[in-house]
Amino acid sequence: MQKARIKLSGPDHIKLEDVCAQMKEIASKTGVSMSGPIPLPTKRLRVPTRKSPSGDGTATWEHWEMRIHKRLIDIDADERTMHQIMRVTVPDGVNIEIELRT
Repeated sequence: MQKARIKLSGPDHIKLEDVCAQMKEIASKTGVSMSGPIPLPTKRLRVPTRKSPSGDGTATWEHWEMRIHKRLIDIDADERTMHQIMRVTVPDGVNIEIELRT
């Protein structure tokens, strides 16, 4: 049987956990084996900027940061299960990649 590897990523970890909970529910209803969600390392994107617009004055800096959270799910690729997973509502900002493996 094939396995599907599902990679979820997004800046809001609460939305990611909601999508993972929906996938867990689908796996338990259809009776297929599922491993995950496995939290992967969080990517931190940082941007330091000067506070003063002209460059004059004291050298004060603001630091902006955006975090990208990632989850990994492995699930048996049953046709019925995959059809239900494709119909999961995905909130804005959540990116999903599905890869089939043998």
